[in-house]
Amino acid sequence: MYDYSKVPLNLPAPVDDGACDHLVGLALPDVSLMDAATGQHVRMAGLTGVSVLFLYPMTGRPDRPLPSGWDDIPGARGCTPQACSYRDNATRFAAHSISLFGISTQSPEDQFEAKQRLSLPYPLLSDAHLDFAKALSLPTFSVDSMVLLKRATLICRDAVITDFVYPIFPSNSDVDLVLSMLM
Repeated sequence: MYDYSKVPLNLPAPVDDGACDHLVGLALPDVSLMDAATGQHVRMAGLTGVSVLFLYPMTGRPDRPLPSGWDDIPGARGCTPQACSYRDNATRFAAHSISLFGISTQSPEDQFEAKQRLSLPYPLLSDAHLDFAKALSLPTFSVDSMVLLKRATLICRDAVITDFVYPIFPSNSDVDLVLSMLM
C-alpha cells in the first residue's frame, strides 16, 4: 500500500528544458476532453474567462503499484499532493471567478477514482488520446508503455494561454504562485 498524499524527500527536481516557452499567446486547441465525473466533454477552445489548467502525469491508485522507477523520474511524483493543494485552495480561485481544471493522459476511469477518493471539487479532464498535448506540443515523458504529461500549469484568458508555470517542484508549490500571477 502506498501513501500518495505525501511527497518523499530527496526526489530529483525537474529542470527547465524550455518545453513550455512557446505556449504564451497560443489559443487552446479546438479539442474536447472528457470530464471524468460527468462523462461530458469540455471544449477547450470554448473556455471563457480565466482558467487554470494544471497538467499532471498521473494520480496513483492505492490498489496499484506506481510505474517502474517512478521516484527516480524528475517531477513525476506528487500528483496527489498537487491535486489536493488545488482542492484545498479551490475557494480562493472561485472567489475570483477562476475556473480550475486538472488534465492528465489517464483514463476517465482512473481520474474518476481519484476525484472521488480525494473529494476534488473541480473537473479532471482526460487527454488519453493525447489530442490536447499534441496540439500544443506539451512536454511529455514515457514510462511503462504510458505517455504522460510533464507537470505544468497553464493560465488562460478566454481560451488563450497568457502565462505558465514550468517546471513545478515540489509538486504542490504552484497554487500560491499561480494566484499571485493572477492578482
